[in-house]
Amino acid sequence: MSHLSKVHHLMNHKSQILVYNDPEISFPNERFRFGLIPSGSTDAIVICTTGARDPVTSALQIIIGERLRLDIAQIVRWKTSQTSKHEPLVRYTASFAGYGFYGDVITESEKYRWMGPKRYDYAGTKVFLRHRSYEAEVAFVKVEPEETDARTDERRSKTCWGLSKDPKRVPCRAKCHICNTIQTSDPQQEPKLVRVRGRFLSIGAAVISCRNEKAPDGLVADAHLSDGFLHLVLIKHCPRAFYLWHLMQLARKGGSPLNFDFVEHYKTTTFTFTSFGEESVWNVDGEVLVAHKLSAQVFRGLVNVFASGPET
Repeated sequence: MSHLSKVHHLMNHKSQILVYNDPEISFPNERFRFGLIPSGSTDAIVICTTGARDPVTSALQIIIGERLRLDIAQIVRWKTSQTSKHEPLVRYTASFAGYGFYGDVITESEKYRWMGPKRYDYAGTKVFLRHRSYEAEVAFVKVEPEETDARTDERRSKTCWGLSKDPKRVPCRAKCHICNTIQTSDPQQEPKLVRVRGRFLSIGAAVISCRNEKAPDGLVADAHLSDGFLHLVLIKHCPRAFYLWHLMQLARKGGSPLNFDFVEHYKTTTFTFTSFGEESVWNVDGEVLVAHKLSAQVFRGLVNVFASGPET
């Protein structure tokens, strides 16, 4: 579990009610900042906010008093199974929530905690060889620009399952103009609700790019730290060799993991999820969440961290 997840879980605990209700530390709060020192399995949040997996760099940015806003996504589990009653449970994620492959890996890895961080490689290999897909429906508010939609349509019109030309990326960097731009919306334009149902190898929701040592550009290279959007990545069922190609692109600097015909990538502010038939679990910042019905919403710049943003 990430440090941010732990803090939010504590804030929801009954013993923390007085603190949570104190207006002096309500969120967002300019005077309250999180200081993160890398010591986890991937340290994706630290790498994305400082540009390095280095305790000294993180400590120096805390000492200097750097400030950076960070989006947070609220995950609400409504039902654990198709037959269960409504039992809402709230979780928060600062980096990533994933279903299918990602949930199966975290579940499998729990059996091998004695292996340390290597357990994720071992568990990932086992889950990859099983090649399980799950039926689900995802509904979301589509907010991608028209030019991105055109690129998506162009990819889907191709007859092969190979790579298309990679669109220009705008990664998040220090003093990012995208994160610092005030968004305006047209009151006359109604939100476009999209529903996608099918069999998926994985469903991912990235709050940030999630850069780490195994994915140097992250799961979504152009995801930003504080733009108020989630990146939905839907991996449809495909031959194992194609999925391996996708994973290899993730592991390569400058790769194009999202530009396959079996990969759908959308930008949104909120989505809902419903599973059908055999179910996987959700991996929410490294913690297992069992959910048949789930919703997610991102809050722009909800927390501040001691960081300046990556330079490269």
